[in-house]
Amino acid sequence: MSANATESPLPESFSEVEMQNKGIVDALYKGLSNGHMGTVAKLIASDLEWWFHGPPQCQHMMRILTGESSHSKFKFEPRSIEVVGDCVIAEGWEGAQVYWVHVWTLKDSVITQFREYFNTWLTVKDISPHGWEIRHENHTLWQSHPRDLFSRSLPGLILGI
Repeated sequence: MSANATESPLPESFSEVEMQNKGIVDALYKGLSNGHMGTVAKLIASDLEWWFHGPPQCQHMMRILTGESSHSKFKFEPRSIEVVGDCVIAEGWEGAQVYWVHVWTLKDSVITQFREYFNTWLTVKDISPHGWEIRHENHTLWQSHPRDLFSRSLPGLILGI
């Protein structure tokens, strides 16, 4: 058996998992926008790990997920959803005042971790030893790119994965 025969299925299976993870996060946002909280609850682990950066009054998603706030008080409409490894990154903005990034981590098709960044520029970097060997010059996997907010000064964070 050639080396290609054993290596070839890996990227295909990773691609399928990535597509499935992106579909799950997309279903989460659709469920939220339609008020289908039962559907949303099925997508998220009961012991969801959560992390937030931004003004305390802007913890909108966690308030929605815990039932403290209704889905209609703040609408999350992602402008982009991208997959980076086992993370799915959703980004959205409304005008020049509101910018958010959500980083969802999935394990076995269930969302296990949620990081919410509000009015914060985010850069995701590969900090794994494997990533350092492959890409010597640039370890950036994803970075904020809101079109309406370039003139605005926001704090920046680096998320290492």
